[in-house]
Amino acid sequence: MKKLAVVALGGNAILREGQEGTIEEQEQNTTDTLRNLLYLIEEGYDLVITHGNGPQVGNILLRTDAGEQVHGLPQMPLDICVAESQGFIGYVIERMLRNVLTENNLEKDVVTIVTQVIVNKDDPALLKPTKRIGKTYSKQQADELSELKGWKFKKSPKTDNGWRRVVPSPMSVEIFNRKSIGSIARQGSVVIASGGGGIPVYRDENNMLRPVEAVIDKDYASALLASRIGADEFYILTDVPYVCINYCQPDEKTVEFLNYADADKHLKNGQFGEGNMAPKIRAALYFIKNGGNKSVITEATKLEDRTYGTKITMEYEK
Repeated sequence: MKKLAVVALGGNAILREGQEGTIEEQEQNTTDTLRNLLYLIEEGYDLVITHGNGPQVGNILLRTDAGEQVHGLPQMPLDICVAESQGFIGYVIERMLRNVLTENNLEKDVVTIVTQVIVNKDDPALLKPTKRIGKTYSKQQADELSELKGWKFKKSPKTDNGWRRVVPSPMSVEIFNRKSIGSIARQGSVVIASGGGGIPVYRDENNMLRPVEAVIDKDYASALLASRIGADEFYILTDVPYVCINYCQPDEKTVEFLNYADADKHLKNGQFGEGNMAPKIRAALYFIKNGGNKSVITEATKLEDRTYGTKITMEYEK
């Protein structure tokens, strides 16, 4: 039986820190990332691709805000912006992947599924914004926007004077259409699903679906999807080639292999920052604990080079 892999693309696999966000930049970044996924297809893996939307959904919010101020258009809520980002990013991934397949004389159906995800409306995370979205601002700009719009900001770990807006990031509980996602992938099509962690919804007292003003944690949602569809391997593509212990300290150390116990210990000891590496480790551990064989965390363009990446398994590989 062929292996099934779920590959989670970080938002910066599509739009990188410091870029303007032109469609040409995003298409090129996406193409560079997808070329590194090609070996999985050539080795016969069935494939599901998920993706982040942090930079893009923040920019969509800015556009809808500008539309309200300049043209009097009604501002769209965050769940609608997440849905818009799913369609836009899914289209870019699908078109770029078809081009990469054509370059390599491969033919596959590529299917994008706009995905709703159930969250708990009482999730404590809804009261503690941690998810960075949108562009990077100076401290003065962040303070002005916080005063004007009531937005919350946190300092970016990647820049000395960069601040980004943060929004709630609740945990996913269930993913709609997961059976169809798994079935279509196992029939040989590449499926793009659960973009941005999914569109956050909850069920009210009448079992009706209602939206939530949040951006779901993409990595955990991807791990949940991978587990629910019985994937064998789970890849998280980000902007660093390895997981590090003592990050940004004089004794910083890259780690190529981790077992479940050691990764969990480092997580509990606060080695990984919330809103940064901690959600990725948590997602990798969830997948391993719930039947997955291996999780890999690496830089978006390093996946094909297997000398890179931190591999997390239940026990150390012999």
